[in-house]
Amino acid sequence: MAVSISTSVVLFQPDDLFDDKTKGTIAAFLAGYGGATLRSYTTDLRIFAEWCVSNRIAVLEAKRAHIEIFGREMESAGKMRSTIARRLSTIAGFFKYCHDEGLLDRNPAANVRPPKVDHESRTLGLDRNELGGLLVQAGLGTPREYAFLSLRQP
Repeated sequence: MAVSISTSVVLFQPDDLFDDKTKGTIAAFLAGYGGATLRSYTTDLRIFAEWCVSNRIAVLEAKRAHIEIFGREMESAGKMRSTIARRLSTIAGFFKYCHDEGLLDRNPAANVRPPKVDHESRTLGLDRNELGGLLVQAGLGTPREYAFLSLRQP
């Protein structure tokens, strides 16, 4: 006598969510990137995949509503809008890749709207251009002023 188990009662296990197809698809998507972009995209997809696991959603079966909820939960957790926008952009790029490669019939992230991002950075410190301007001004000053501003810590 054969025994069948209803899939409606079986809970997903993390290994179920990260089958070889999902792992291979993520690896193939990331293969097109390098350096800082690769690190950022890897982190963004890992965070989304962990969220999917904690919510018992297979990554490749995520729907638009899941991605929207993921974004709202990041907002509730106090993440910066720029971080949320970047993560949602990474997820959108991943699902566009899956759709373009014929792995998904529809791109669930196609119409996900990222939060509006302030044009003014909240990052503390000088950007590359500001630092350059500061060093130019220091160079116009006394040698002591230039030396002080030009010192680097190892």
